[in-house]
Amino acid sequence: MTVNELKIEMNKGQDINFEEALYVIHKCREDAYKICSKLNKKYHTNRRILKIFSELIGKDVDKSLRLFPPFYSDFGKNIHIGKNVIINSNCNFQDQGGVYIGDRCLVGHRVVFATLNHGFEPEKRKCLFQKPIKLENNVWIGSGSVILQGVTIGENSIVGAGSVVTKDVPANVIVAGNPAKIIRKIEY
Repeated sequence: MTVNELKIEMNKGQDINFEEALYVIHKCREDAYKICSKLNKKYHTNRRILKIFSELIGKDVDKSLRLFPPFYSDFGKNIHIGKNVIINSNCNFQDQGGVYIGDRCLVGHRVVFATLNHGFEPEKRKCLFQKPIKLENNVWIGSGSVILQGVTIGENSIVGAGSVVTKDVPANVIVAGNPAKIIRKIEY
């Protein structure tokens, strides 16, 4: 299995047999850790940060991205970023299942995107079940939040700091808590 074949399977939402994909997953992880280490090791200008981040995800990012290291990813090749996005420091993207961030999104400090899970049954523990995380345009994720696999956060919505988001969030609401629940609608 190649990296591209693995990404195709992951983006189809197919369950991945961990043992079959192990070599490719470990190769991507090793590459991601090396690139993140380069990003996090010392001070870089924003231009250099964008170059290193583009290397991590395997494609150019818009020059409007503001990323504040340290930043961590354990795969790297399945991150998709819109325009005018801010990603604060100490974020951790487990992106095998895909992390899609729309335009004008804000991601607070220490946010975790977790796109993978394992089977509950002992015989399925080595299988990876991946689902993408999607942030529509103008989403704000508060510091210390955890967004779990398969979650879509609707346009203009806000996730309160420290929340654990386990289900889709509709557009134009504020959610908070563990698990996150709607606090109120955003009126404008």
